[in-house]
Amino acid sequence: MKVICVDDERLLMEDTVGRCREVDHVEATGFTHPADAISYLSREHADVALLDIDMPGMNGIELARKLREICPPLQVIFLTGYPQYALDAYEVHPCSYLIKPVKKDRLEAELAFASSIVLRRQPVPVEARTFGNFDLFVHGKPVAFRQAKCKELLAYLIDRNGASVTRREAFAILWEDRMYDRPMQKQLDTIIRLLRTTLIQEGIGEIFEMKSAALRINPDLISCDAWRYLEGDPDARRAYRGEYMSNYSWALFTERCMTEMNT
Repeated sequence: MKVICVDDERLLMEDTVGRCREVDHVEATGFTHPADAISYLSREHADVALLDIDMPGMNGIELARKLREICPPLQVIFLTGYPQYALDAYEVHPCSYLIKPVKKDRLEAELAFASSIVLRRQPVPVEARTFGNFDLFVHGKPVAFRQAKCKELLAYLIDRNGASVTRREAFAILWEDRMYDRPMQKQLDTIIRLLRTTLIQEGIGEIFEMKSAALRINPDLISCDAWRYLEGDPDARRAYRGEYMSNYSWALFTERCMTEMNT
């Protein structure tokens, strides 16, 4: 997610930019002059604007209006030390309003909220195709994985449709009868790291989540033919030819279930 920060006080601007860059998957650029932010947005894309309200020449509310003229979907978060501006600020429909000094956890929460709005308004760029062999596409282009096990791990997480998978379960899928000893745990660590790196490089790192030693994908960020099939989508039902992730033996159970649904 791309964020621009505008504050006429350089130290405050740099502090806000620094806090934004501490948030995963956030790329932040700062400006001390509104005109520079306008010029930047006319050339580059941004998802969220963090704007100080009380600035000389052009205040943050006026700046928000001009930025929205260039980029209507832009989400605006106002930052100010003066709460009396809140009522006027809501004339431009910001997604949040924060009082300085801004705490990191609050900023992170508001950026996450803004990101959710951005994602809901954009078509899903990630498509998992599971009929036949498994492949992942980003904006219509296939993703190349560094190792086959990375691709298989992602395929299994997609098969789980957002449900959490333990590391031990992931290991059993990838290596079947191998012993889950220390060397193989390290091997699994390598596969997970390579998968995350690939997804981040593709700009879709947020689809993969790892918490408390459990792995999952976020199904809200992926389009999948099998999920549409299970939801009863008629086009997906017609497209299914009885083959599901044919390159993986563990997918046979899901394949049988889907085939039975189609009879």
